[in-house]
Amino acid sequence: MTGAIGFIGLGVMGEPMCRNLAQKTGMTVFGFDRANEPLQRLAAAGVKRAASLAELAKQCDVIFMALPSGKHVQAVCEGEDGLLMHAEARHIIVDLGTSPVEASRELAKRFAANGAGYADAPIARTRQAAEEGTLSVMVGANAATFDKLRPLIATFATDITHCGAIGAGQVVKILNNMVLMQTVVALGEALETARRAGLDTKVLFETLAKGSADSFALRNHGMKAMLPDTFPERAFSTAYARKDISYALDLARSVDITLPGAELADKVLGETIDAGYGDLYWPVLARVIRASHAA
Repeated sequence: MTGAIGFIGLGVMGEPMCRNLAQKTGMTVFGFDRANEPLQRLAAAGVKRAASLAELAKQCDVIFMALPSGKHVQAVCEGEDGLLMHAEARHIIVDLGTSPVEASRELAKRFAANGAGYADAPIARTRQAAEEGTLSVMVGANAATFDKLRPLIATFATDITHCGAIGAGQVVKILNNMVLMQTVVALGEALETARRAGLDTKVLFETLAKGSADSFALRNHGMKAMLPDTFPERAFSTAYARKDISYALDLARSVDITLPGAELADKVLGETIDAGYGDLYWPVLARVIRASHAA
């Protein structure tokens, strides 16, 4: 692939993904973010600073976006001097975040009107996986676009799945997060029940990990955050988690299905935000489960 690569959104996940792209492709990478610090750090990896979205579009053929929500994606694409104003046939725009399905499909149509390609390619796994280049990516795109993007995505992901046409990546990611969040609610309930029953909660989680209740959520969200009661900022926040569960509930309504488990996760996440934990790593919902059952 010729041309430079653009990367918009250099936060917790975006910065290491951008670094991997620059270091592993040997191509010129331009970064764009409102914050100066990640651009300064990425300069050591050869990433150049784009002064504007217009400059990014002028210099780059493929532009990745790693943004917090669908609203941020729409602002970057549709806003004044946004990407839609500059999109041409040579461009492929890639959304690496979690966004509403219909919004992704609508954006793809608008870029297609300018001849540009579009893909939804939401990422999964942790910040450490982003650093190590071992993310999982679920792609919604036509086959030709997927083939062009795959070697670039492979610089920061080891599992790359072509889920189907535009929007399919978002469907899979939204349902992935829905299952994860319901699992973490169950872990919070198990943790508090065991504590009240007088059991060593470390023994509980270690034993669950040896049986049929083992999961990624248990080993990461449970053992690394809920058990030590450590929920840092600048991780995936409770506010972001509730945004994702809202996408799942919206998707369910669009296909005429009710999801009681997802509704419970949404309720618990809402209570966690109301308790003042909106900016903390979202497994902090365990504290709210504990408090809501306090004697």
